[in-house]
Amino acid sequence: MYNILICDDDEDIVSALDIYLTSEGYRTIRAYDGAQALEAVQGQEVHLILMDIMMPNLDGLRATVQLRERENIPIILLTAKSEDADKVLGLNLGADDYITKPFNPIEVLARVKSQLRRYVTLGGHKGGARADLLMNGGITVDDLAKSVTVDGDAVSLTPIEYNILLLLMQQPGRVFSTRQIYELVWNDPCLGSENTVAVHIRHLREKLEIDPANPRYLKVVWGLGYKMERQSCITERNVKL
Repeated sequence: MYNILICDDDEDIVSALDIYLTSEGYRTIRAYDGAQALEAVQGQEVHLILMDIMMPNLDGLRATVQLRERENIPIILLTAKSEDADKVLGLNLGADDYITKPFNPIEVLARVKSQLRRYVTLGGHKGGARADLLMNGGITVDDLAKSVTVDGDAVSLTPIEYNILLLLMQQPGRVFSTRQIYELVWNDPCLGSENTVAVHIRHLREKLEIDPANPRYLKVVWGLGYKMERQSCITERNVKL
């Protein structure tokens, strides 16, 4: 059973979230400002936090900063539609996602399940991450199962596409030349095969990117090669500012 901390100064909102979550089998812990949230985390195991931004005593943004100094628990911010700047700031300070009030119960549960799945799969509370599980933004590569998902949806790749993606995911931010990619993936000398790499990169973008013409993940570094751009766990598909 997972423990979810609900932190909001509005008791009605806390009660509503409690109903949504307990109906799905989660155990809930209540707090009504950031200070209470910090105290609750110290006293018991918490697997996820739903945190309002605007609260007395200690607001959600400052509480998020303090939590991130010692915890990697998923934090989902609870925000009003008028708090767009605070949403961006909260994500930059270490929050994992946000939900806009008024809530849709189905959306709340979906986002909670998504963040818990990431947290548990990556071993956040049980001894560290799996070496064969790679994640960057919404892309997850499970090299043990040889599977790829984008925002939780399975993606079918050819063996060559998979191996190119695996290479880039293993060292996000590093630029690989087309020659390096070809020789590492095909295990053959690159003799005028640069265009072959470009074709496979294009196919990967079509399968992984929301807008393949303006890729978010698979970036070209002109004159040098390709790289996997580092991304947070927040994706364009589940954040709409």
